[in-house]
Amino acid sequence: MERLAEALREELAELIAYEMSDPRVLDVTVSEVITSPDKRHAQVRVGSASGGDIKEALKALDNARGFLRHQLAERLDTFRIPELHFEADVSATIGPRMETLLKRVKKGRPRDGASLTAESADGSAVPAKKKDAR
Repeated sequence: MERLAEALREELAELIAYEMSDPRVLDVTVSEVITSPDKRHAQVRVGSASGGDIKEALKALDNARGFLRHQLAERLDTFRIPELHFEADVSATIGPRMETLLKRVKKGRPRDGASLTAESADGSAVPAKKKDAR
């Protein structure tokens, strides 16, 4: 099942990049393909490399589904080409935000900029007391 998913991902990436002439899919990247256990359906997760409008790209890919399946049938030697279901890859949009959050955690910076620690009389850092919400 993993070999089929990887072959589909590679071929779809090549087809979208080089065979499709729709301007809405110029910067689309195929990040992952997940096939169902019976190999009749495949979820294709796509992202936009330049942060373009992914909704328009998904519409274009849905319209080209028949063309893509036909090309896959010619290129892959498999019993059945799965039905393609395109969806936006949220990891592509969350990635930059996640990097910022991880850097913030690594630096120990709180979210609102308030200090989480207070200095004791000898200059060492101690956790600040939480205010009661009462």
